[in-house]
Amino acid sequence: MCGRYTLTSNDRQRLGERFGALMPESGGLERFNVAPTEDAVAVVNGKTGEREAHLVRWGLVPGFAKDLRGPPMFNARSETVATKAPFKALLAKPRGRCLILADGFYEWLRPEDRKAPRVPFRFTVDEGEPFAFAGLWTWSKPGGEWLASATMLTTTPNAVVARLHDRMPVILPGPDAEDAWLSADLAPEDALQLCAPLDAGRMQAAPAHPRVNRSGLEDEGPDLLAA
Repeated sequence: MCGRYTLTSNDRQRLGERFGALMPESGGLERFNVAPTEDAVAVVNGKTGEREAHLVRWGLVPGFAKDLRGPPMFNARSETVATKAPFKALLAKPRGRCLILADGFYEWLRPEDRKAPRVPFRFTVDEGEPFAFAGLWTWSKPGGEWLASATMLTTTPNAVVARLHDRMPVILPGPDAEDAWLSADLAPEDALQLCAPLDAGRMQAAPAHPRVNRSGLEDEGPDLLAA
């Protein structure tokens, strides 16, 4: 699973050029400890077929949900999304798939002393370049107000992540895979072929600041990225 990630850049022009969509005017960027239920930047197919970037709630709220009670579906196993609701219907349509933008994610080392705090590590790709998680998203109306929300797909870990966890987020390897993920011509079985562990040779891991262990920090900043 993946329970925290980063999108530390505030360069909307660069991100817009990289992912082919105009970034939100405010929010979602320059984040150092994004947690479930918080805003994520997602690139989706617009109604006209052009890409759009929106802030969405990280934690899928199904269309049938009447409220926000219940555990947030912030991760979904790629091995079962083609057969389980509500993921199956979203995977099958191009407007149900999305790119969740990031430039790192966290996992934790559990010390032998169970009373000691967990040690966070940040994983990056290509020395910190932005990338996209494969995601699914939808609109719902819990409490009577429209809400866009998304979940992040996970897969088996590569050799770098496996040192700390038995799952990792699906990181699409580049623009071609991102195009394919959003393509109207992508069949569900082909979508699942994209949900493979990223090449371990492209990933780096480094200790992060223990303050990452807490979500909802009011003063999150670059200091979280270093131990």
